[in-house]
Amino acid sequence: MRAALAAVRAEFGKEYDLRIGDTRHRTGDLLKSVNPSKPGEVVGLHHKATPDLANQAIAAADAYFPTWAAVPAADRIAMLRKASAILRSRKLEFDAWLVYEAGKSWAEAEADVSEAIDFCDYYALLAERLASPESLVQLPGETDEMRYLPLGVGIVIPPWNFPLAILVGMTTAALVTGNTVVVKPSSDTPTIAAKFAEVLHEAGFPSRSFTLMVGSGAEVGDLLITHPRTRFISFTGSREVGLRINELAAKTAPGQIWIKRVIAEMGGKDGIVVDDEADLDAAVQGVVWSAYGYQGQKCSACSRAIVSEKLYDSFLEKLVEKVKAIKVGPSDDPAYYMGPVINERSMKSILNYIEVGKQEGRVLTGGERLPGDGYFVAPTVIADVDVKSRIFQEEIFGPVLGVTKARDFDHALELANATDYGLTGAVYTNNPEKIAKAKNQFFVGNLYINRKCTGAMVGAHPFGGFNMSGTDSKAGGPDYLLWFVQAKSIAQKVS
Repeated sequence: MRAALAAVRAEFGKEYDLRIGDTRHRTGDLLKSVNPSKPGEVVGLHHKATPDLANQAIAAADAYFPTWAAVPAADRIAMLRKASAILRSRKLEFDAWLVYEAGKSWAEAEADVSEAIDFCDYYALLAERLASPESLVQLPGETDEMRYLPLGVGIVIPPWNFPLAILVGMTTAALVTGNTVVVKPSSDTPTIAAKFAEVLHEAGFPSRSFTLMVGSGAEVGDLLITHPRTRFISFTGSREVGLRINELAAKTAPGQIWIKRVIAEMGGKDGIVVDDEADLDAAVQGVVWSAYGYQGQKCSACSRAIVSEKLYDSFLEKLVEKVKAIKVGPSDDPAYYMGPVINERSMKSILNYIEVGKQEGRVLTGGERLPGDGYFVAPTVIADVDVKSRIFQEEIFGPVLGVTKARDFDHALELANATDYGLTGAVYTNNPEKIAKAKNQFFVGNLYINRKCTGAMVGAHPFGGFNMSGTDSKAGGPDYLLWFVQAKSIAQKVS
């Protein structure tokens, strides 16, 4: 791993061209991505797209779509399996890019790359099943069948917090089902996206089947979404941006002949309920892992601990002891559990929320920026948080945990559901009746019992949320590829 870090560091400052089909473009307007552990270090320089190039990318994808859609499913699946093998062979290299450009610890980077590989393998399997669907009821005198057709040109907008895994999942799901795509990566992590584009090329995906389009949302993002030849948008990111995409996509542009499909995952305000019949030590550890893994920058991260009043004080005592022991520093040093937050804007937003939290509750530990060149924020615990407070209701996306006291288990579930979001949640209790009640009444897309609320595994924990957490598209689940195809029912008379 240290050798991989050194090799990646040797590539810092490299320029990356835009590519549309086989044509490369250098606009001269460079996007600079940096190492959040040391922002003076430039990881990559990326030529930014113009509106004209964005239009060219859509036109190129649209022109190539019939050719790519006609490629046999078995061939596309073979390419995806080859991409999985290439990612395996370059695993530590991608770990290192994630450490430097996304600020992930070694362990978090490893999990991100592993999930990307799992997406490739799992979606290859699902694509095989989709190519040979179950037989329909056969009416007498007919042959009846269902075929799944690719949609067209897709816009893929991945986030910076899982800049490989989610990018890979959304992109490969679209490609393996026969769609062409324009991928607009996050401005914080474009180098990781560029490196994955290399993998797709090496695996045999044609240059014209996908375009990587670095650029600002204002400059090219809206254009890509509203273009009449855009068929679908696959997005993971904030609620604000996701709702705007949904609104833009709902407007029919002149010449548009379809209703655009939006596949959106938009974050959460995730809670862990700690019942008075829970294993207290396991609950505390689960909350710590869920709240502070990758600096709390996961849409599944626990930002609310809702604790029975019978355990409240002892829970806080044990929690604060563990949080104070968390080491924060540069992510390339494995001695640190937490690294930097992604950028200066995010750091300022988190610190502003902490100031709000000081008025709405008791800060028991943390609450400040830590010394160093990077964007380091101390892991923070705010106790006695009220259900109506901003700390309880708003997504902070940083290492800030609010703790709220519940009268009993029913009250805890009521508090857990008192949010606009519904992504992940967890319950710690050894009471089977309470577990059954949580399964029925805790309204989230991903519920975990007696374990942390982060770390969804592809194939085992299909991932996606309710309410303002998105369209519940369940990435890594058996139905996910259906979002990227349309079903055609065919009945042929035979007698």
